[in-house]
Amino acid sequence: MKGANPIRPPVKSDGQTLDVQSIFPTLQGEGPYAGHPAVFIRLGGCNLACHFCDTEFESFKPMALAAMLDKVDELGGRARLVVITGGEPLRQNIIPLCDALLAQGLTVQIETNGTLFQPLPPDVKIICSPKNTGAGYFPIREDLLPRLQGLKFILSARHPLYQHIGQVGQEKYHTPVYVQPMDEQDPVLNAENMAYAARIAQTEGHILSLQTHKILGIE
Repeated sequence: MKGANPIRPPVKSDGQTLDVQSIFPTLQGEGPYAGHPAVFIRLGGCNLACHFCDTEFESFKPMALAAMLDKVDELGGRARLVVITGGEPLRQNIIPLCDALLAQGLTVQIETNGTLFQPLPPDVKIICSPKNTGAGYFPIREDLLPRLQGLKFILSARHPLYQHIGQVGQEKYHTPVYVQPMDEQDPVLNAENMAYAARIAQTEGHILSLQTHKILGIE
C-alpha cells in the first residue's frame, strides 16, 4: 500500500464474520516455514501505514467464518499450514478462526506487527515484524513477546530507519531473529538490500529470510 492506506483501529466482534482480502494457496515464502505449502488468509485493514508496504489489503469484503473454513478446505490440498496475515490480522477477533483451524489438525501461523494483542490459542505460531516509527523500534508488548516463534526485521541498505536490528525484547526470550531485504520495487535497490541483509545475517548471527514467493513469481 506504500503508506497510502487508511489507518484502521481494532474491531470488536464475536469473530463469526471477518473482513477478508483474499484466501489463496501458495508456498510460505518467509520465516521458519519458508517453502511449506500453505493456504493464506489475508485479512483487510491495518493499524499502521508503512511507506514500503507492498501488499494490497483495502479491497476487503466481510466473510462468514463458515465460508472461510470451506474455502480453506477447498484450496488446501495436502497443505497443512494456514497463515493468517494482513494488513494486521490482530485488528479483528481471529480467535474463533484459529480454534476451528486447529481443531482440524492444521498448523496456524499469524504474521503481526506486534502492536496489538489477543489471547490466541497456545498452539498458534506467531511471527512478528516490528516497524520503526521514526523514533526507533518500540519494545514488543510484554503479553505478546513470550509467544513469538520469531522476529522478522526488514532491512534496507539506504533507508536510515531500516539499517539496523532493533532491540525489542528478543534477548529476554532468546527469540530467533530473521532479517529480510526490503522490497523497494527497484531492481538495483533490491539487490543492494539483499546483499546488505546477507551481510547483517552473517556478521550478527541472524537468519536470512528471502521472499521466496516473489523469487518464484507466485502470490
